[in-house]
Amino acid sequence: MPDKNRNAQLYDAYDADRPLLARCACGGEHSSADHQAAHIPASVEEFSCSFIEAAIVKAIFPHEPTRRAFLRAAGRNTAMAAIASVMPLASLQALALGDRTRLERTELKIGFISISCATPLIMGDPLGAYSDEGLKVQLVKTPGWGAIRDRVITKEHDASHFLSPMPLAMSMGLGSDAFPTSVATIQNTNGQAITLHLKHKARRDPKQWKGFTFAVPFVYSMHNFLLRYYLAEHGLDPDSDVKVIPVPPPEMVARLKDGTVDGLLAPDPYNQRAVYDGVGFIHILSKEIWDGHPCCAFGASDEFIQKNPNTFAALYRAIIGSSLIASVSSDRTEMAKRIFQPAYLDQPLEVVTQALSGQFPDGLGGNHSVPDRVLFNPVPWHSMAIWMLTQMKRWGYIKGDVDYAQIAEKVFRLTEAKKQMREAGWRPPDGAYRNYTIMGKRFDPTKAAEYLKSFPIQRS
Repeated sequence: MPDKNRNAQLYDAYDADRPLLARCACGGEHSSADHQAAHIPASVEEFSCSFIEAAIVKAIFPHEPTRRAFLRAAGRNTAMAAIASVMPLASLQALALGDRTRLERTELKIGFISISCATPLIMGDPLGAYSDEGLKVQLVKTPGWGAIRDRVITKEHDASHFLSPMPLAMSMGLGSDAFPTSVATIQNTNGQAITLHLKHKARRDPKQWKGFTFAVPFVYSMHNFLLRYYLAEHGLDPDSDVKVIPVPPPEMVARLKDGTVDGLLAPDPYNQRAVYDGVGFIHILSKEIWDGHPCCAFGASDEFIQKNPNTFAALYRAIIGSSLIASVSSDRTEMAKRIFQPAYLDQPLEVVTQALSGQFPDGLGGNHSVPDRVLFNPVPWHSMAIWMLTQMKRWGYIKGDVDYAQIAEKVFRLTEAKKQMREAGWRPPDGAYRNYTIMGKRFDPTKAAEYLKSFPIQRS
């Protein structure tokens, strides 16, 4: 039987409000290195002596070269602490029990946008994570988020990279006919920035931005909601004082160059590409608005999941595995080398490395070291979904009353993961609702309606 108490301690202490590598996985105030020295085996051989732990690692990474890549990326002494930090071990164990021999589908098309947020999804290809699960996955580079949505609805894509609010909007019939869609994992946290044209370098105060035009990737995006939040906190009405327009990420820097827009709230690496091209500067990283905010997600239609449960479980395992490698890797340069290529991001290696490593110039002569500029934490907390819903309601995208918890729990599949954990005899992580601090203001997801009423600038 698994050592439930030991693993319960690991994931009970998980703190989603703090970066993955900034805190010991056990929740203690000591360093992770001290914890690992005391509790984590010091070699692969000792690691293998723990049957459950070794079995979980082997279940996530059945192909030995991929498994070794994970252990190298994590460091032998940190592997299990890292796994426990990003996903409760019992949830992984439940996934490992899936039937690998009875996949309903083995050939799949998965859409993605060429942004660094898609790193876990993309890395599953060169790492062999999909083939390890018996899947032949075609990653389809897609021009924009409207096309991502439409190709999932028409079943041209079986599963997809999404902006994390998109499955909420699709399920509710916002911007399209209602099409029930679920978030399986969050692809990344942080990883965005507000970038302005260099001609505005003397206008750093947002109160000076009246009349500006900003690009965001899509209406139903964290980029749109964070930009609106930031503007409103500085006294600007995002619907009357500025113009906010959707622009596909690959076109954003060109629109900044030709003067179509004054600024972007863009996903990386396009913020860094604007600096690289000498056209823009990074005004603020999105983590300075909300540190640990969700960005992109991976998911599929409810119909696909219901018809192909084993296939979807295999996909889930593959992407969780890639997320773990991305989360714990101390060599972001190596990650950049895997995803900068034409088939994926099609960006200069220098640009992708700067965005992933957090070692970057800002376009104004400054150089910065922000290791958590982008993180890869896959847990789809219901509280994240509730915050997104409050912003959809705030800006008039949702009309009428909203049952925040009901929608969040239906679309973000944390509840199902908790159920699998209970059935496996494990205690799930406490709750599904985390409190967040966004620009100094606390968000309590159990009081969403009160939170919404507190904003002086809104459309609801």
